[in-house]
Amino acid sequence: MKRKPTSQPTKQSSSSSEDKNKKSKQKDNELVISKGDPSDFDEDEANEDIEDVDEQQFEPSEEDEQDIMEEEDVLNSTQLSQNISLEDMKKTCSLAFQQMDADYTLGEQKPGYPGPTNGNVPIVRLYGVTEEGYSVTCHVRGYTPYFYIDQPDNFNPDQTQNFAKFLNTIMGERNIQKGKADKYIVNVSIERKKSLMHYSFGSSRNFLRIETSIPPIVPHVREALEKGIHIPGLGFKKFQTYESNVLFVLRCMIDSNMVGANWVELPAGSYKLRNDNEKVSHSQIEVDVSYEDLLSHLPTEPGWHKIAPVRILSFDIECKGKDGHFPQAESDPVIVIANYVTVQGRSEPLIKNVMCLGDVAPIVGVEIHSYKNEKDMLEAWRNFMICVDPDIITGYNIINFDLPYLINRAKALKVGTFPFLGRIANKRSQMKNSTFSSRAYGTRESKDINIEGRIQLDVLQAIQRDHKLSSYSLNSVSAHFLGDQKEEVHHSIISTLHEGSDEDRRRLASYCLKDAVLPIRLLDKLMIIINYIEMARVTGIPVSFILKRGQQIKVISQLLRKAKEKGYIMPTITKSGKKEVLDEEGEATEGETYEGGFVLTPKTGYYDIPITTLDFASLYPSIMIAHNLCYTTLLKKEDIAKLSEDQYIKTPSGDYFIKRDVQQGLLPLVLEELLAARKQARKDLENATDPTEKAVMNGRQLALKVSANSVYGFTGATVGMLPCLEISASVTAFGREMIQHTKTMVEEMYTVKNGYEANATVIYGDTDSVMVKFGTRDIKKAMELGLHASQEISKTFVKPIKLEFEKVYYPYLLLAKKRYAGLLWTKTEKYDKMDAKGIVTVRRDNCALVRNLVNTCLHLILVKKSIEAAVNYAKSVISDLLMNRMDISMLVITKALVKKSDKYKAKQTHVELAERMAKRDPSTAPRVGDRIPYVIVKAHKGAKAYEKSEDPIWVLENSIPIDAQYYLEHQIKKPLEQIFSPIIDNTQSLFVGEHTRAISIPTPSKGGIMKFTQKQLRCLGCRNVLAKNGGSTICNDCKQKGIAPKIYESAINKRNHYEDIYSRVWTYCQRCQGSLHADVLCTNRDCPVFYMRKKVQKELADCQDVLNRFDEEVIYDF
Repeated sequence: MKRKPTSQPTKQSSSSSEDKNKKSKQKDNELVISKGDPSDFDEDEANEDIEDVDEQQFEPSEEDEQDIMEEEDVLNSTQLSQNISLEDMKKTCSLAFQQMDADYTLGEQKPGYPGPTNGNVPIVRLYGVTEEGYSVTCHVRGYTPYFYIDQPDNFNPDQTQNFAKFLNTIMGERNIQKGKADKYIVNVSIERKKSLMHYSFGSSRNFLRIETSIPPIVPHVREALEKGIHIPGLGFKKFQTYESNVLFVLRCMIDSNMVGANWVELPAGSYKLRNDNEKVSHSQIEVDVSYEDLLSHLPTEPGWHKIAPVRILSFDIECKGKDGHFPQAESDPVIVIANYVTVQGRSEPLIKNVMCLGDVAPIVGVEIHSYKNEKDMLEAWRNFMICVDPDIITGYNIINFDLPYLINRAKALKVGTFPFLGRIANKRSQMKNSTFSSRAYGTRESKDINIEGRIQLDVLQAIQRDHKLSSYSLNSVSAHFLGDQKEEVHHSIISTLHEGSDEDRRRLASYCLKDAVLPIRLLDKLMIIINYIEMARVTGIPVSFILKRGQQIKVISQLLRKAKEKGYIMPTITKSGKKEVLDEEGEATEGETYEGGFVLTPKTGYYDIPITTLDFASLYPSIMIAHNLCYTTLLKKEDIAKLSEDQYIKTPSGDYFIKRDVQQGLLPLVLEELLAARKQARKDLENATDPTEKAVMNGRQLALKVSANSVYGFTGATVGMLPCLEISASVTAFGREMIQHTKTMVEEMYTVKNGYEANATVIYGDTDSVMVKFGTRDIKKAMELGLHASQEISKTFVKPIKLEFEKVYYPYLLLAKKRYAGLLWTKTEKYDKMDAKGIVTVRRDNCALVRNLVNTCLHLILVKKSIEAAVNYAKSVISDLLMNRMDISMLVITKALVKKSDKYKAKQTHVELAERMAKRDPSTAPRVGDRIPYVIVKAHKGAKAYEKSEDPIWVLENSIPIDAQYYLEHQIKKPLEQIFSPIIDNTQSLFVGEHTRAISIPTPSKGGIMKFTQKQLRCLGCRNVLAKNGGSTICNDCKQKGIAPKIYESAINKRNHYEDIYSRVWTYCQRCQGSLHADVLCTNRDCPVFYMRKKVQKELADCQDVLNRFDEEVIYDF
């Protein structure tokens, strides 16, 4: 029972793509890996997701068996060595596995399972891993989709089956496709339920539960019922539907008490273990089980929070574009594929290999597989994928580049077996464009690729979702989180390396391999897999949903679970004639609005005195719990008269809710459980001694925190699944009241009149916190007062609302609403860090100069407590900028070219630059999807910014002057004014005076920046233009003065100086790339050393030009 290779290429030899199919030579009733070959399936059938396909088996040929590399031994060493009898296992052994992903398919019913006996039925597939590391595909049978409608008036209980027949007739008349299903509606029954929306006075009522044969029929039946139908004997009726937009897989998980990434147990004798002839997946264990026999173990159960040895494949590819162009899959080959295979929680890799076209010099610790043609290499990689059988596929930008490129390239080469990359042997991996839109994560376009049973975790997308960085290149992200970088080889150089020697290809292979290794290191460093698993467990959705969807589905999953437990059903809400479904993850971007969080007017200024911060713990969840705000407790206006005043509350927004002692709401109950679970997780984190367990508990408590805070946003999402502005408006209204109440109490309690050192003042308040100036200069005393205030004021709030003291700022710089900075203290001995909010963003249209300048000024003001030093530093930076003493790497701005230039409505700096670069050199010009670095250079008077953008390398190579005044006016001025306006009387003094004298650089009146590239020979002494026949070094006047020797000596010294710098920079780059013998080819524009290297290269070339001018003239009369 091993994830065993099916075929492997020969080291340093070509691997044949022809596999000889033959029967499996194995002992009867033993668990071994399925060796299904998609080439055995009909091409048309491969596109269908049918469960009952007879799978032919294949094994590698004798020649291929001899070629299997050491990977097999490494893979096998991680598994149990013994085989288990199939009969013994299913009779005596329960099967437990951690389910990592889930989907559903349609297939023929098998005898002995619940549900329809004829036609296609839905089958939920669970993909997972056992504790020993075996891969599992579990086919869950007998579960059918359903939804609810209100029972019509005068409906007789014995009419349910007639109603089912009637609906079947309607669907048939409308020619609704039902595939191979026997019928549309399989059952209609009556159930007592309560609607989730509005207070129901504790009484249930009759609803019709409508079960369909397969999930695709649900939206058609729903549409018919909502638009209205004529029912014999009852007339024309329109129906409100309930839970008709819940995803089928999620519905099955909820009803079976299963959450994402939890452990599922199949009791002994309850499941059927498939033999090799019955298997349709590449999983080592494949079983069928009835939905009724699933036993789900929640992570909170003792011993079931563990994480299985999940297998991870990280890969990267390199492609060879023609003539240096960016590669196109239709015509340009894949030349290198690097693979790094490991197991979650393991520090060492199982496999580290590189597949390459052509021979490659050896790399220590890496298996090299060479191929003579690309088709063989692609087939080998596909077989490698099946052999490794990863649970998670990862890499950097694999979803939008690597995977689509491989699939499209295989299609161009007609490698028919390639796109079968998932665990289901006959299921083709196909791509479609998708757009993800969420208030939390923004909008992004991506590819959606089905690879059944394998989670696609693109580290780039994970970083973009969870972290705000100035650059998302792999180099920049690795430098930020790992303190490590890599050699960046531009796509235009890759062809040259590949066509070079074995050593050149070794360098290319090493570069590619590092691109596969770094994502694994980032996963480990940031605990991405553990955090996503815990988020899936907390919210109850599959891990793949965490990666592809927004916040709404997380809340809806938790709400539906609690609703099921309490007998509620959720109405399906229609907005503007469109049904909001989980597939569309709408966020609140339009529609009705309500007043948001309250912000007290800030008393701006520089406070050289402790400022105490009081924070509300989990403010919005606490408000919802304290005041019982929920769909189920919301009162209709017409129902208020039916209750006494002591049974409900009126919120500050004018809405009415039932009190907790009458009926507790579902949302408060969910939130209570989340907050209690987080408290327990934090306690378990403190007590944990195992590093893995610590990581799991930390991931869990973070997931619980995020999940609790998402509930409020869910109710306010006006285009979401279940918006309720009465709840969200009430929450923010209570929050505003509480901030104002806290301000009033602080300023009334802590006064000189009451015996305190000074009258306390609230200088700022923002949503869930207030900043208080108690007037004391003693940090310890400020902390004591903060703790006392939080305790006293908390007594006045309804539990569990609690005001907490957490920190003191000293000193504190308050600039405006949501913009402040200060030294953060939690202990009296030493400050924790410098904390800044909203002052300078990390957007890349702020160059590094701005970020460094602002951070240094803040450090001088807050840490050194010297406003004078900060002012002087700001002036010195301005002076350096205007005197052309600023390194160009500090001035680089980057923007993404997200579409073709003709698609932009207005001219933009980076787009126009891309057009100019394409005219200069199409082979190296930026392509759609690239980030374009640029600087702003001097141009003719009145030139627009888009006319002044230029490639930094072009600027260095052609000595084009920077427009320093632009950087001063459009990059530096506003941030400096924000910082210094509360501190100094006249911020304009920063921008006028002796330090603003600029170096004189001529500006062309026309002709743009290209005029600077026109060169004229000037005298190296007096700088006057040399006469055409007057020599090439110095003019006659300077010759007569006898200064030629000094000029020559100065040129030699200058060249030696730059040679020394260049040598040190070159060595630094060689060490970064991992070789002190290879040339430096790195083009990493996120690295300041790159620009330094280019600048020094230019300076050296200029020095040599000067010396060459002397050599040409041969002046001997020194």
